[in-house]
Amino acid sequence: MTATRDIHIHVPVLTRVEGEGALELDVVNGEIERLNLRIFEPPRLFEKFVEGYECDQVIDMVARICGICPVAYQMSAVQAFERLFGFEPPDWLVAMRRVMYCGEWLQSHALHIHLLAAPDFLGFDSAIAMARDYPDAVKRGLNLQTLGNDLIGLFGGRSVHPVGVRVGGFYRAPREEDVAPILQRLRDALPATEALVDWTAGLEFPHDEQAFISVALSHPQEYAIGQGNLISGQGLETDISFFDSFFQEHQSPHSTALHATLDGRPYLTGPLARLNLNFHQLPKPVRQVMEGCGIHFPSHNMFHSIVARAIELHFAVFEAIRLLENYEVPQASYTVVTPQEGNAFGCTEAPRGFLWHRYDVDEKGIVRYARIVPPTSQNQGRIEEDIRQSLEKLGLDSPDEAIRLRAEQVIRNYDPCISCATHFLKLKLNRR
Repeated sequence: MTATRDIHIHVPVLTRVEGEGALELDVVNGEIERLNLRIFEPPRLFEKFVEGYECDQVIDMVARICGICPVAYQMSAVQAFERLFGFEPPDWLVAMRRVMYCGEWLQSHALHIHLLAAPDFLGFDSAIAMARDYPDAVKRGLNLQTLGNDLIGLFGGRSVHPVGVRVGGFYRAPREEDVAPILQRLRDALPATEALVDWTAGLEFPHDEQAFISVALSHPQEYAIGQGNLISGQGLETDISFFDSFFQEHQSPHSTALHATLDGRPYLTGPLARLNLNFHQLPKPVRQVMEGCGIHFPSHNMFHSIVARAIELHFAVFEAIRLLENYEVPQASYTVVTPQEGNAFGCTEAPRGFLWHRYDVDEKGIVRYARIVPPTSQNQGRIEEDIRQSLEKLGLDSPDEAIRLRAEQVIRNYDPCISCATHFLKLKLNRR
């Protein structure tokens, strides 16, 4: 018997991953014969756009690659240029860039947890429907997202496509009177973020343990966000400049999104991978909240990603408070840095996973070549692997709608982008 069910939901286009995808699944004699996750991604024109521009111009340009993670793109770019030019950021600059990055983690994680992932676990098809029964949860998510946006805007001038970052520092430093009210809002939000960890941990999760490789940045002195070496759960540790020596990108015939592998295998990057590898570096109060939530880390159940995001959200608020408590305006918000010719490498932890940049720069500081490897494309192979194992555990004799919903939920665990995570799949299911 052959049954075909097509589901199509139109989603607006976003940068890097277009808002339409398809899952083609062939089930033959109760087994998966073919599983293709298709992402329709436009050409990487940004990597050509930035050629011929000065480094500071490139920093503003790459912020437009993603409306949700502009800080990640800016921080990976500015790190690359400063490493090449031999500039060591002073402690104040390192701390404040970390605060700005905390704002991005806060707004992105709050959005995904409350508006994109939670409806799956609570049986709703949207956050709007969920708001009728869980108004306080949705309001909490919106409030936390707003706080994160305002924290980004404090340093970036605005929260969407910020313009405050430059080689050598910030174009301007926030005034103390502008920092004080946001610091108070962060303090007021801390109990809600702690409660959020318990709230997510109390959701009902499928039992779906899988073996996979976790990859993330790691730093000896802190829970890595903006700097560190690349590590894996299998023992890899390398400087970010050696990314190409261990990781390979390749084109899959069924998708315009590049896939990435480590030693020939798909791998996971993102909140769960970071927590699996670096949980011991969380501040003690945050670690106590994590240990008391009832979900044990390291975890190899991807459905626990929502809890990992909640823990990182709580950490982002805790860390921003710590770094802003004794805020002082520096004598200068930036240092003029002399460009140098060479290959520039940068890598930071975007909310969805590590984001790697390479730029070839001439002696005048003009970018002649760029390559950007985002976390969404890195996770594609792991998502396909996860869908296969999760659907087999669910049962391939399940109704088409149950298979579609489980596949969508698996994909949303990775938060690949807002558009494809909201209403993702056109499912073509062939049974023979």
